[in-house]
Amino acid sequence: MIKTSTVTKTVNTSEGSLQILQPISFEVKAGESVAIIGASGSGKSTLLGLLAGLDEVTSGEIYLDGEALHNMDEEQRAVLRGSKVGFIFQSFMLVQSLTALENVMLPAEISGLDNPKKLAMDILEQVGLAHRAHHFPNQLSGGEQQRVAIARAFITSPKILFADEPTGNLDAKNSGKIEELLFELNRNTGTTLVLVTHDTELAEHCDRQLTMHAGELTETTSASTSPSEVS
Repeated sequence: MIKTSTVTKTVNTSEGSLQILQPISFEVKAGESVAIIGASGSGKSTLLGLLAGLDEVTSGEIYLDGEALHNMDEEQRAVLRGSKVGFIFQSFMLVQSLTALENVMLPAEISGLDNPKKLAMDILEQVGLAHRAHHFPNQLSGGEQQRVAIARAFITSPKILFADEPTGNLDAKNSGKIEELLFELNRNTGTTLVLVTHDTELAEHCDRQLTMHAGELTETTSASTSPSEVS
């Protein structure tokens, strides 16, 4: 479902070029759950953004479901994201002027899905928030906002879901609820799940763990991946 080949990312700074990612090559199978762990500043969120098509690689190749993401312009990447990708942000990224229901409906409307309101209500029911559908984000707790964000990410039934620190802003109780919800939806939909996290318990529930250190990616645990698939 995801394949990268010698992906790098370099940015220009006032002191010259800074290489954030060393050449990275790895694969993720369809339906697999993968955690990318590492210290702040190690490059893991940068990698996630590249995989999701939110940023462009400096060099190398990224394929999502067989499509060459690295050859696409922003408009083409946006179309691919709309059809195959979901994204959950640590800071929720809900539209403050829209209700929970309207926030969840938004991707379905953009994708042209039939009856987006019913789809949104159904998935809000799944995440236990149907009774909060008409509340605005500032009327919801952090845990509730993250559940809305998860519902929004899953409404289009994406083939791939990326999550950047999905429990990072939550207390232990809400973190546990979000963890259960993510993996329940992952199992039920067969969605490929790639997440960045500092939460070791969350990472341990994934099929595989990859560690990012100083822009280099290594396999931490794997039941089915040979060392040659991560370099």
